[in-house]
Amino acid sequence: MARILLADDGIVFDGRSLEKGPLGGVESSVINLTAELARRGHEVHVRNKCPEALDYEGVSWRPIGDDDWPNDVDLYIANRGDKLIPMMPHARRTVFWIHNPAGYLLKWRYLSKLWRLKPAIIFIGTVHAGTYPAWAPDGGRYVIPYGISKDFMTAKVAAEPPAPRAVFSSNPLRSLDWLLDRWSQDIAPQVPGAELHLFTGAATYGTIGDSKAGEMAHVLSRAGKLGDQGVRVRGPVTKTQLIEEFLSARCMLYRGDINETFCLAVGEAQAMGVPGVVQNLGSVVERVIDGETGFVTTERRAFSNAAIRLLSDNDLWRRQHETAIARQRSWRWANAAQAFEDLIG
Repeated sequence: MARILLADDGIVFDGRSLEKGPLGGVESSVINLTAELARRGHEVHVRNKCPEALDYEGVSWRPIGDDDWPNDVDLYIANRGDKLIPMMPHARRTVFWIHNPAGYLLKWRYLSKLWRLKPAIIFIGTVHAGTYPAWAPDGGRYVIPYGISKDFMTAKVAAEPPAPRAVFSSNPLRSLDWLLDRWSQDIAPQVPGAELHLFTGAATYGTIGDSKAGEMAHVLSRAGKLGDQGVRVRGPVTKTQLIEEFLSARCMLYRGDINETFCLAVGEAQAMGVPGVVQNLGSVVERVIDGETGFVTTERRAFSNAAIRLLSDNDLWRRQHETAIARQRSWRWANAAQAFEDLIG
């Protein structure tokens, strides 16, 4: 058994946050990874901006400002923030887990610590790893994709082709405006009765979402005016609710984003057999198997045509639905936890 500590200085959350409401991908990944490490028999501690001390699912959650940090840890995971990198100098192994495109690491406050301390850097995909220059400092580079929550991996899936309902469950500032154009101009006119359900909003992103709430509201206000074309603004929902919604979803429509480094939204949908239509932008190309579990397109007309086909063709939907279930349920949080364990040596 190893003693493992993860530190995060981002938004307020704790081990119960996934059950209480919508949560961002980074925060949900911290919860899932630490809980899985605890299930595997390790002593796991988290120091973050949790509102109070909490022992939950075998993980000890404590406010980051507390002084009772364990001194002798086998693995220290500094999550995102540069100030966290030097916090555990006596750890047997220190790694720096990053989630956004790595260009921000080229700022001096990051480079100085990375040069001096040489932690291993954990990327969440091959596309993500490619955003960090070869000359930049590190103590080793590792790709450990996010796992997909067991709730999505083991959930009941649709037995018959759903009605022509598409879903979007990513950040509204990541090309939702573009998708609304494709939907209203190209897709909805060709598929009678089609609906596009939007499970998105600022609440998912905590205080970071608050700072972008105005921009998000502008996009969602436009979406709300497209009700006569089948657009339904549903807002953020819990993971449990999202699973239920995926049962009646015909496809996931998401353009992708150059700054997308994993895209849990598409990964979760794929695990439930929901085919995806994306463009060749960022990491979504790692989530969808082109022509098998959805379509990776390079221009807008191809995107719209692929969406129309999935919303209309039952045989195509069945093939891609079944392939997604067969091929997109293989990497779980247990696999990711094993990869973190292997870093201890």
